[in-house]
Amino acid sequence: MLCKLDKFLNSLYRYSGYVASIFLILILATIVTGIASRVFGFYIRGLTEYSGYSLATASFLALAYTFNENGHIRITLFLERAKGKLLRFLTIWCLAISTFFSGFLAFYFIKMWIVSIQLAERSQGADEILLWIPQTGVALGSIIFFVCITHNFLKLFINKRDG
Repeated sequence: MLCKLDKFLNSLYRYSGYVASIFLILILATIVTGIASRVFGFYIRGLTEYSGYSLATASFLALAYTFNENGHIRITLFLERAKGKLLRFLTIWCLAISTFFSGFLAFYFIKMWIVSIQLAERSQGADEILLWIPQTGVALGSIIFFVCITHNFLKLFINKRDG
C-alpha cells in the first residue's frame, strides 16, 4: 500500500514538473509574440501579464519536482559535515520546519485563492482577468510542494522503522 502511494506521489511530482515546463514554454511564446508584435507594429494587450502569471505558475508547480530530485539549495554545508545521529536529527529538524512553513504557505495561498473567487477580483493590467485563474496554478503548486515535503518527512520515519 505504501509503495503504491509512494509511486503515485512521485509521479504526481514528476507530472507537476512537466506542467511547469509547459508554462515555461508558454512564457517563451508570449515573449516572442510580444517582440514580434512590436516589430510588425501592432500591440497585443496583456502579454506581459500572462508571461508573469505563467512564471508564477511554473515556479510553484516546479517546487515539488525540484525538491524530490534534490535540486533545491539546502543546508548542505552543515549536513555534509554531520554524521550518524546528528545527521538524522538535523535532517528531521530541517524537514519538520520545512513541512510547517510549506503548509503555512499552502494554507494562505488557498485562502487568497478563495477570497479572490468570492470577491471576483480582477487584475490591474490591460486585460483585467479574474485573479483566481492565475492563482490556481500557484495554489496547486504550493499544495503539491507541501505534500512532497510531508511525504519526504514521513519517509524518514517509515524507512527507519523498515530498515
